[in-house]
Amino acid sequence: MNDKQKKLDQRYLRMARIWAENSYCKRRQVGALVVKDKMIISDGYNGTPSGFENICEDENNLTKPYVLHAEANAITKLARSSNNSDGSTLYVTASPCIECAKLIIQSGIKRVVYGEQYRLTDGIDLLRRAGIEVILMEDGI
Repeated sequence: MNDKQKKLDQRYLRMARIWAENSYCKRRQVGALVVKDKMIISDGYNGTPSGFENICEDENNLTKPYVLHAEANAITKLARSSNNSDGSTLYVTASPCIECAKLIIQSGIKRVVYGEQYRLTDGIDLLRRAGIEVILMEDGI
């Protein structure tokens, strides 16, 4: 990766971290940006579906099963726009789970840059198996 691309990746990942601050989730705030041709074409953060209360955790502090991940929100937002994600890059603050990895593959995203490794690696493993470039960029570096 050239130095110019690395600096762009760092900037977009920092922006995804700022976007994560929009999440009402207490356990973990995750942000995602979809970038194509140096333009942000979609964004997302983890949270409840539209029209639901903005409370992500139940009384036992467990994440409610219907909370959407940041990547899923960004990808589904694309479905409601005139943009498409073929050949784009997804910047996400935490590594994608297996369910989000399937959405990433199907959406035509070709690169995933993420900021922290989640305890499960099955999503990252699936992305690599699909030929998607995966880059861990901890601490925005």
